[in-house]
Amino acid sequence: MKGTHKHYKWEVLALLWMAYLLNQADRQVFNTVLPAIRDTLNLTDTSVGLIATIFNLCYAFMVPLGGLAGDRLSRKWVVTIAILFWSVATMFTGLATGVLMLILMRSVATGGGEAFFGPANYSLLGQYHTDTRARAMSIHQTSYYVGVILAGWLAGYIADKLGWQYSFIIFGAAGIVWGIVMAIRLKDKKETDCHVADAPRNDVEKPGIFDGFKTVFTTPTALALTIGFSGFIFVITGYMTWVPAFLQEEFGQTQAAAGFNSMFWTYLAAFAGVLLAGTLSDKIAIRDRKVRMVIQGIGLILGAAFLFFVGADMALWGIYLCFAGWGFFRAFFDANIYTVLYDVTPSRLHASCSSALITTGFAVGALAPVILGAMKDSMGSLSATFPVLGAVWIVCGVLMLIISRTHYQKDYDKINKTL
Repeated sequence: MKGTHKHYKWEVLALLWMAYLLNQADRQVFNTVLPAIRDTLNLTDTSVGLIATIFNLCYAFMVPLGGLAGDRLSRKWVVTIAILFWSVATMFTGLATGVLMLILMRSVATGGGEAFFGPANYSLLGQYHTDTRARAMSIHQTSYYVGVILAGWLAGYIADKLGWQYSFIIFGAAGIVWGIVMAIRLKDKKETDCHVADAPRNDVEKPGIFDGFKTVFTTPTALALTIGFSGFIFVITGYMTWVPAFLQEEFGQTQAAAGFNSMFWTYLAAFAGVLLAGTLSDKIAIRDRKVRMVIQGIGLILGAAFLFFVGADMALWGIYLCFAGWGFFRAFFDANIYTVLYDVTPSRLHASCSSALITTGFAVGALAPVILGAMKDSMGSLSATFPVLGAVWIVCGVLMLIISRTHYQKDYDKINKTL
């Protein structure tokens, strides 16, 4: 039986890997076909940026409910119903004929459905993987990269051949199929199978909706991580929303080419970076746990350096090189997000703390599409926005390095003494 459980935790990783791939692919579909939606529906850059902003805001403010559901209900059914719900909403997005329906289907329904997925997804994976947690989280994160690359190319190709509407319909249908597979194969982790530090405690009352926020905002390491995550998401959301349009408008690329090139070079490098960072983190953290946060801070600072050159007047191959450098170092932050969070927060609140992190990060990140869209409308180009994004990451990276030295070990020792 023990061997079966050991094998099944990798099946759980595979199931959640594909679900997260579809989650991220679903988001990237909109970014890839954004210029086509804008032109077909006669919208401005600010208005289409607003659609993306409302999506992220709906996602952010629904996540606390997702975290509450992940800590109180079956995590299997929370993630399964979430993927089915957002996939149906994605299909209906393809039928949108105006801004209102786009907001309702894309921003409200799709964003709300995805909000329930994240906290339960990560906490379920963390339950099954204890001593292999950073490695499992790193492998899981690669689905993000594969998803955006796949959607970047395939959604653009479908839009070029059939129309942007079919990109949403086809990706939504794929999510429904995988949701059915999850319903059949995914299982909740039984309390008797949990590692001591991850087992739910029956003598503690069920968490409230704000318990995760209270824990995160009163734990210096978790708070610094949340601030860093907010800057991280702000830059990524702005990048992923507007870079496909940047390549189409500045270099005359087709939707398929821009969707592919804006994501492929970035996330091919990130794929290698996240596996490297996750492996190093697990090995070095045995001796010094704060190295996880140090790796994150270094990743933000080095990644920021490449953003300063993206908007410069250079050849296309130089732009791709900047995409790759940015992607490689951003993965250093990706690989350790939830491992750091779970190191310094109580296991019974992991889903709720995840939701606090995600809510704050995406509430801040939600501003990026509309801010960059407004800057583009006023200046006529996206080039000047990239150095601003780089500066955000440098500030966040420095904060991470400082807190890793002053508070990480204290917060880790504090939470583990209570277990």
